Amino acid sequence: MAFLLDIPTFEDRRGSLSVLDADLPFPVRRIYYIYGTAPGVTRAGHRHKVNRQLLVCVAGRCEIRVNDGSGDRSFPLENPHTGLLLDASDWHLIRNLSPDAVLLVMASEAYDPGDYIDEPYP
Repeated sequence: MAFLLDIPTFEDRRGSLSVLDADLPFPVRRIYYIYGTAPGVTRAGHRHKVNRQLLVCVAGRCEIRVNDGSGDRSFPLENPHTGLLLDASDWHLIRNLSPDAVLLVMASEAYDPGDYIDEPYP
């Protein structure tokens, strides 16, 4: 089941510092980021067998549509101190990326094409 995670953030006159360390419920095996997405383009549209992910929009904004089999929810990601934690079984679609969006993804597993379950929206 997907849920929002507040990322510890420290702010002072110099700016903000957000920290992810022992707060993650899985060891990070892969990190990637999505950016430069043309208007109207969607990403993902799948779920996984094993891989869990934490998505953080570190710049700009986007929306993540999630269905865990019991219902459909949309999560706006609009700041770098909120992340969306996805279980492997969460079907997800990344959409409505702003032109300046940078979506950082931390994954529990290394890339494995066999872990992807590409299927129509549930």
